[in-house]
Amino acid sequence: MKRLKTIDLNKIYGQGENKVHALKDINIEIEPHKFTSIIGPSGSGKSTLLHCVAGLDRPTSGKVYLDDMDIYALDDENLSRIRRQDFGFIFQSFNLIPVINVYDNIILPVLIDRKEENKEYIKNLIERLDLKSQIMKFPNELSGGQQQRVAIARALANKPSVIFADEPTGNLDSKTTIEVMETLKMCVNEFNQTLVMITHNNEIAVTADIILTITDGRIINNL
Repeated sequence: MKRLKTIDLNKIYGQGENKVHALKDINIEIEPHKFTSIIGPSGSGKSTLLHCVAGLDRPTSGKVYLDDMDIYALDDENLSRIRRQDFGFIFQSFNLIPVINVYDNIILPVLIDRKEENKEYIKNLIERLDLKSQIMKFPNELSGGQQQRVAIARALANKPSVIFADEPTGNLDSKTTIEVMETLKMCVNEFNQTLVMITHNNEIAVTADIILTITDGRIINNL
């Protein structure tokens, strides 16, 4: 399993009086096969950190390494390949494609990458995420929890090294939140995934293997 780390990561938005130093000399290492939560107040830099580490937002300075490879030294095409093949993404708003069914939503990353789907793996994924009876339905026919489980399955479809989750339970009620978190932890334990998740929910955060707290763009603890 590949290892992620940052070296002196900085992100600055704007210029002059409008300049915002969103990340300040961030040095972290994401442990493989672990659940890492990122917490901090609104505006602290949580999402910026996640997006920079995940290859979604280029830092102003510093490096992000996937094993020995500086991902921002790559051209856009190869960086996009890293995002498709090595990273999986789960968002608060699910981001499912409404006009295709659940099964096609799940295998979409595989199809985009022009790879042949591993039918046995996908079947196991669908069964473990309790989606077998839903695969021919469309996203608008599912509950919020079911839609998020589809998003989790989609994130796992390409067997990524790291799953990034940005407030994945933010739109869910407490019962569904528990179910989704149990599913994500199952992915870490049974599929040997590395999970990096932003959350405002301290009850969720404390269940992580590692907690990163960010305030004013700086990591203030690494537990």
